[in-house]
Amino acid sequence: MLAIVYQGKGSIKVEDVPIPEINPNEILLKVRAASICGTDLKIKSFGHFKNPQDKKMILGHEVAGEIAEVGSSLKGFSKGDRISLAPNIGCGVCWQCINGQSNYCEDYEAIGISMDGAFAEYMRIPSRYITQGNIVCLPSTISFEEASLGEPLSTVVCGAEAVNIAPPDVVLIVGAGPMGVLHVMMAKLRGAQKVIVSEINEARRKQALDFGADIAINPEAENLKDVVVGASYGRGADVIIIAAPSGKAQEESLELAARQGRINFFGGLPKGRDTISFKSNIVHYKHITLSGTTGQSLSQYRKAIEIIASQRIDVKKLISGRYSLKDAEKAFERAISEDTLKIVFNM
Repeated sequence: MLAIVYQGKGSIKVEDVPIPEINPNEILLKVRAASICGTDLKIKSFGHFKNPQDKKMILGHEVAGEIAEVGSSLKGFSKGDRISLAPNIGCGVCWQCINGQSNYCEDYEAIGISMDGAFAEYMRIPSRYITQGNIVCLPSTISFEEASLGEPLSTVVCGAEAVNIAPPDVVLIVGAGPMGVLHVMMAKLRGAQKVIVSEINEARRKQALDFGADIAINPEAENLKDVVVGASYGRGADVIIIAAPSGKAQEESLELAARQGRINFFGGLPKGRDTISFKSNIVHYKHITLSGTTGQSLSQYRKAIEIIASQRIDVKKLISGRYSLKDAEKAFERAISEDTLKIVFNM
């Protein structure tokens, strides 16, 4: 089968590799759609701490497909079932895992990150994914392409729940890449009265408006605080989501928040530039709630799939290009373009 194999920092290669063999407690998935994540781009360039030996590995963790083979000891699954799966598995025994938050497990693993993933014609699903409930059977109202975007949407569900977006919140989203755009759509779905986007790239500002933002500004050309105060009847943003790797944006968010505002640091900062400085008295006197989120719980992943199936959020609009596995280099090059949202491999 064809697969996109990480070769070490800076290199990927399309290779013909054996179809994985499964044991009686595993599933062989025929991959039908898999989308490129920012994490895939980072792994290609810099590697990942979950792969300390920098070993060769098939990338990809945003996936949907149909079951090609079911292990002889498994029940409840059949050949031909349409499924997707949450990519992270926890240790299953730590405090976070037993509380249903395996995304915060310190000993987690993930397809395409610490083990072979979804950029291949077939993928082995280890038994722990099955026993921990990572597999979701897809309703008929959702396509494989849409289901492959359930993973990024589920991380947005996680962020939105952390700040509890609700009517009549004024929401500020910093960054209008694919995740920022998903946050725009999620904020609208949860009833935000206004969504303001701060983005320096003109094409991405336009995209944010196309996806439902009420206001999209360039903070280098306009005063962001003046815009936020004016749009929020003088109080500041009730919710702020930093969906960009910007320490400056994180620091400035405290000044832009309303009293009792909720701030979510959704985007991580680059290693070596991950220290910020702010006046803690602002948090104290304005009663700010500050959170950081990463990944998704299994329940949040299922919520994302159900939201897509309900067609309340149209993730198909995020797809900027479709590629075959053999065109991996072109797909990865397109994925880093500033006017690109999501790139999907169709198998």
